[in-house]
Amino acid sequence: MTSAAIYGCAGHRLTEDERAFFAKARPWGFILFRRNIDTPEQVRALTDELRAAIGDPDAPILIDQEGGRVQRMGAPHWPKYPPGDAYLKSTNDPQDARDLVRLGARLIAHDLHEVGINVDLAPVLDVPVPGSHDIVGDRAYGQDPQTVALLGRAAAEGLLAGGVLPCIKHMPGHGRAFADSHKDLPTVQADFETLDAWDFAPFKALSDMPLAMTAHIVFTAIDKKRPATQSKKAVRLMREHLGFSGLILTDDLSMQALKGSLGERANQSLIAGCDVVLHCNGVLSEMQEVADAVGKLKGRAKARAEAALARIVRTPEPLDAPAAQARFFQSLGGRLEAKKGPDVGEAQA
Repeated sequence: MTSAAIYGCAGHRLTEDERAFFAKARPWGFILFRRNIDTPEQVRALTDELRAAIGDPDAPILIDQEGGRVQRMGAPHWPKYPPGDAYLKSTNDPQDARDLVRLGARLIAHDLHEVGINVDLAPVLDVPVPGSHDIVGDRAYGQDPQTVALLGRAAAEGLLAGGVLPCIKHMPGHGRAFADSHKDLPTVQADFETLDAWDFAPFKALSDMPLAMTAHIVFTAIDKKRPATQSKKAVRLMREHLGFSGLILTDDLSMQALKGSLGERANQSLIAGCDVVLHCNGVLSEMQEVADAVGKLKGRAKARAEAALARIVRTPEPLDAPAAQARFFQSLGGRLEAKKGPDVGEAQA
């Protein structure tokens, strides 16, 4: 029976110990990082191995493939895609930018589909505010919630058309954080009305998406004590106020924003109402600790997981990839360089 967890692995191929662990733990899915990426043939072999380890040919395999600083598959085998803020810089017309975002996401989906990856942890729906930490920075599609929602939906549609599930993040919003949750626990003290009009708005607009990832952030207007990932109040807000009915997965349990043992972090997240926990670094002893604390995927969480996977189209929308790629990069006009900001590497984005 499937467990409510997603795990990484250490390298380009599975070790015997990893294979045995996955067969016993039966995670819902897996996540890949740069350490797992070499050639297209190697990635395809790894995704096949992961699915074979749990006996599920349709198991979700996730990756962060946003573009810019957050792109696990890159040169020389895959194109360098732009960060989110590059699209509006390439055109003054938001509708043209929308078409370009969708095309870029469709191309990313093509790359992922070819190597057996069926979930992209994108789009980012965070809306930065002046002075906020640049962990979001140029990853944001715009500087206002309306633009972020417009372009975020375009990205989601492009991924879905290519047979890849989008995962909106970081719900209910990371754009107001003044710290990097990979290293510290950010606290946001804005009032509820401000959050609702700004931070929450893109997540409301895309509440029909199949998957969402939480933010390891304390919102004092929601819960003064617990980060959203581990707050019943925050998860209830995601369900009832934001209207999100899809599968909720945590951001990486290894991030320093969370306290306690990995088992405690996993348990608290599931008690709060998250459906699935995510552990990314591929350290086997840590994965075993999470597995000891995580139960089976059942009830409403299982139904949401099944509903999400049912949205993967078996036959992607037709695409002349070379021609579309040429059109895409010509339209961008060379705007590929990311702004300064922390590299979002092996820790979850």
